[in-house]
Amino acid sequence: MEHHKRLAILVGGGPAPGINSVIAAATIRARLEGLDVVGIRDGFEWLMQGDIDHATPLTIENVSRIHFRGGSHLGIARANPTTDAGLLDNTVNALLRLNVTQLITIGGDDTAFSAMRVERHAAGAIRVVHVPKTIDNDLDLPAHIDTFGYQTARHYGVDIVKNLMVDAKTTSRWYFVVAMGRKTGHLALGIGKSAGATLTLIAEEFESPARLHTVVDTLAGAIIKRLSYGRHDGVAVIAEGVVLGIKPEDLAGFDAAERDAHGHVRIDDVNLGEILKTEVQKRLRSMGIKATIAAKNIGYELRCADPIPFDMEYTRDLGYSAAEYLLNGGSAAMVSMQGGRFVPIPFETMIDPDTGRTRVRSVDVTSTRYAIARRYMLRLSREDFDDPHDVAKLASIAHLSIDEFRDRFGYLTQVGPAVAVEGWGKRG
Repeated sequence: MEHHKRLAILVGGGPAPGINSVIAAATIRARLEGLDVVGIRDGFEWLMQGDIDHATPLTIENVSRIHFRGGSHLGIARANPTTDAGLLDNTVNALLRLNVTQLITIGGDDTAFSAMRVERHAAGAIRVVHVPKTIDNDLDLPAHIDTFGYQTARHYGVDIVKNLMVDAKTTSRWYFVVAMGRKTGHLALGIGKSAGATLTLIAEEFESPARLHTVVDTLAGAIIKRLSYGRHDGVAVIAEGVVLGIKPEDLAGFDAAERDAHGHVRIDDVNLGEILKTEVQKRLRSMGIKATIAAKNIGYELRCADPIPFDMEYTRDLGYSAAEYLLNGGSAAMVSMQGGRFVPIPFETMIDPDTGRTRVRSVDVTSTRYAIARRYMLRLSREDFDDPHDVAKLASIAHLSIDEFRDRFGYLTQVGPAVAVEGWGKRG
C-alpha cells in the first residue's frame, strides 16, 4: 500500500449546514487508517499567502461530536487562489511544506474550480477531491441529487415564511422575502413551493438581461390579482440572484457595489427587497392602489443552522467517501452519492467549455416540477386576459380601462416560461 503522509481538509465559500459532519466523517475514516489529518483554517486564505501557521491537527476525539452543529469547525473564506499564478504556486507549496499529500475541499462551484486548479498545479504531488456544499443547490450534480445544506436551509426557510404568511394575513400586508441563491433559484423556489407562498420569482424565468420594470410589474400584477380575491396580504419569495439578471443601469448603485474575491457582486450591497418594495409601491400608487409592503432578507438565519437529520446522514456519507476515495488512490473528482452508492464525478467533466469555469445547475423551467410550482402561484396569467370577466375585474381594481390594463400588463404572459405552463387550470 502507498505510504500516506497527511490529509488536509479546508472549507471555502459560504457556510452551509453539514460542513462539520463532512469534516468529522473524513477525519475519522482517515485516522482509523493511521493517516495524519490537519484542518486548514479559513479556506485558501492563508495558504495562498504562503502561511502554514493556520493548520490544526484533527483527531477522532476532537471531531467526534461536531456533526450535530452548524457553522464550520475550520472557519470559512471566499479567498480565490486562481486569480494569480503566484497565489496558486504559494498554495501548493504551502500544502507541500505541511507534508500534505491529499486534500479534501468543501465548497460550492468557486471552491470546486480552485480545487481543480490546485490539483492540476500540484502535478500529482497532491491528490484532491471536492465535496459539493451550497445551500443554493447549484452545483452540476444529476438533477435528482441535492448539494448538502440545501435541505436544511429549505427546512428553516419554510418555517420563517410560514410565520410571515400568518403575520401578513393578520396585518393585511405583503412581504417581499429575498432568499439566497446568487446564480440560481433552487432555494427560493423550494421554500416558496413548500410553504405555499403567494408567488416566487427566480432569475431563470426572466429573459437575460431582465428589466427591473418586468420584475416590478410581475409583483404589482400579483398584488392586483390578489386584491381581486378580496385579499390585501401575500408573501413573495424572491431569489437574490434576480438582481444579477437585471440590467445594471436599472439598479441604482449596482456598479458601485463591492465584489468578492471571485468577482461576484456582494448582493448585500444591493438591497433588492427595498428596491422592489419602493418600485412596486410607486407603480401601485400610480394606479390609486395603496399596499403595505415589508422587505425581509433571509439567508444568514439558514446557512449556519444545525443540520437536519437528512443532511447529517448525507454529509457523513460524503465525508467518509471522500476520505475512502483518497485512501484508495483516487484524485481529481467531486464526491457524490447516487442511489445510495458513491459515484466520483471527474473534475474534467465539470468544466463548461464556454466559460472555462465549473458548470452551474439552473432551475429547469421546462420541468413538471416547476410547472406545478407556477400553477400554485397567484400571478397574472394568459387566462386572466382571455376571460372578459376576469380582465374587467382586474382593470377596475387598477383604475384602468380594459385596453389600458391589457397594454400595461399583458406582456407579462409572454415573458419567460409562463406560456409553457398555461392551460393547467382556471386559477393562476
